Amino acid sequence: MESEPVPRVVVGVDGSPTSYAALRWADRYARTVDGVVEAIHVWDTPSSAGWSGPAIDPDFDLQQARERFAAELRSVFPGERPARLREHLVEGDPSEALIQASEGAELLVVGRRGRGGFARAMLGSVGQRCAQHAACPVVVVPREGDTAH
Repeated sequence: MESEPVPRVVVGVDGSPTSYAALRWADRYARTVDGVVEAIHVWDTPSSAGWSGPAIDPDFDLQQARERFAAELRSVFPGERPARLREHLVEGDPSEALIQASEGAELLVVGRRGRGGFARAMLGSVGQRCAQHAACPVVVVPREGDTAH
């Protein structure tokens, strides 16, 4: 007898307060459906050649991304991490990585606004692209305590 697939809840984590709120929300939701949370942290290697100066060591950037992601997860889950939390460090464009990860997922969860963008924007560019192109429903979580609509 085949077992039922475990629901996957994909969430983008970029170090912003709204991504922390999204990760907490995704964890609570995954518990209600007995699912797993796939936390995705996307990093990008600056061009190794060009106008910006000397070449950048991509291994150094990867190490920085690993350390940043680990610190973000410790910030959200200061004690023990949830047992069903899966961590994925992905190089590339955040929108594309999250849209790709949404394939076969039950939900994609993003914060209302991440690290970049304009403070007055209702929805960040990553969240907007995900809402338009994800392969599953998308939940957009505001910053905790944010009552602005």
